[in-house]
Amino acid sequence: MDGLTSWMEKHILPVAARIGSQKHLVALRDAFIGMMPATMAGAIAVLLNAFMRDFPNTYLGADNAITKFFTPVIGINGLVWTGTLAIMAVIFSASFGYNLAKAYNVDALSGALVSLAAFIMGIPQSASLSLTLEEALPTNVLDMINNTSATSGFAADGSTISAAGWGYFPFSAYMGGSGLFTAIIFGFLSVIIFAKLMQKNIIIKMPDSVPPAVSRAFAAIIPGIAGLYASGLIYYVFERFVGMPLIDWISESIQKPLLGLSQGYFAVFIIVLLVHVLWFFGLHGTNIMSPVLQSIYGVAMVENTNAYQLGEAAPYKWVAGSFEAFVWPGGAGVTLMLLIAILLFSKRADYKTVGKLGIGPGLFNINEPVMFGLPIVLNPLFIIPFIVAPLVTATIAYAATTLGLVAPVVVNVIWVMPTIISGFLATGGDWRAIILTIVNLAVALLIWAPFIIAANKINPADQDN
Repeated sequence: MDGLTSWMEKHILPVAARIGSQKHLVALRDAFIGMMPATMAGAIAVLLNAFMRDFPNTYLGADNAITKFFTPVIGINGLVWTGTLAIMAVIFSASFGYNLAKAYNVDALSGALVSLAAFIMGIPQSASLSLTLEEALPTNVLDMINNTSATSGFAADGSTISAAGWGYFPFSAYMGGSGLFTAIIFGFLSVIIFAKLMQKNIIIKMPDSVPPAVSRAFAAIIPGIAGLYASGLIYYVFERFVGMPLIDWISESIQKPLLGLSQGYFAVFIIVLLVHVLWFFGLHGTNIMSPVLQSIYGVAMVENTNAYQLGEAAPYKWVAGSFEAFVWPGGAGVTLMLLIAILLFSKRADYKTVGKLGIGPGLFNINEPVMFGLPIVLNPLFIIPFIVAPLVTATIAYAATTLGLVAPVVVNVIWVMPTIISGFLATGGDWRAIILTIVNLAVALLIWAPFIIAANKINPADQDN
């Protein structure tokens, strides 16, 4: 065991530390964190609508008194969702530009605006709708519609009427999770160009007498123009030669395949393994893996939430919220069950003390007291249960979700929500999520218990030496 720990310290820890401090990945992580006010507002809106609309409609039927009473609130929740999760890619692009510019020590506000503009310019500016009629239209009606199509935008063909127009942003197709990868790519491109030119002082310099705000604005003009024109050139050339908007190509050729790979058990296994190996060495595994968890599984989470809000089937079985709800309830390593095992089986006074102090925060998924107080970090006795327990709970939860035994996670529940309740709310009120959580907690307790019992035979004084 000591040899394995030494090997990981030598070969894995330095790489993980470099990844965790890499400024571009840190900016990406912080961009997702910076969106928290908006994303949580949207998640709360969807959750409230679940209680006011979806649960009553499911269990009491349509036109129930509860839903009717809360109809105005349901409408307000819909507006909050529209301005948050429905346009998550827009919000992210500004947050990412701000944090990336900040990482380069250049004007962060200008970076946010450059990133936002670079993303918006790539969204198709036309919208089209099609309506299929039950019966074919008469010939004279078809001719009348088609003769005015150049000005009205309407066209008809047999039993189908279509409408198209320029100057519309189809936000549901591009501004939510589906546009996130484009926001990331062009946020990187435009802001790095902007930042590099700023650092090289390729700017408009104003006299010292000019107010700082005005001076910063003028300094950002040339770098900002360069970043945006570079983005616009790429968008234009790609669509001209490929024949489709770049944002569509990114979604189809990059984002969807990555999301498809993320749904496999091996991907979930690797994510859980890496998170806990990093945590064992005292590195915040969840934060270090956040660029992957949020940019891939977070997109799937938003897509599921938006589908749930619109009353559609969830497109993805496994999302970011699945980890929080089922894999590590109580915190990384399912340490809530470690605390329960300590209170039930430990005879060591030091463990008992940590268990009593840690159980309160542990109920709300805060496990730093036990991680660093017991400790679990760099404790060779606990490396096996700390890594194995969440791998087993992930396996059980993945099987239950993909087999349809439990509904997919569709609501982003705040991470401090107590376990059991969290899974129930996250799945939109599926009572089977409660059973799944209880099963995972019981299995984790069985994994942790033998190691706590074995620790009774270790003299704390010998362990310190």
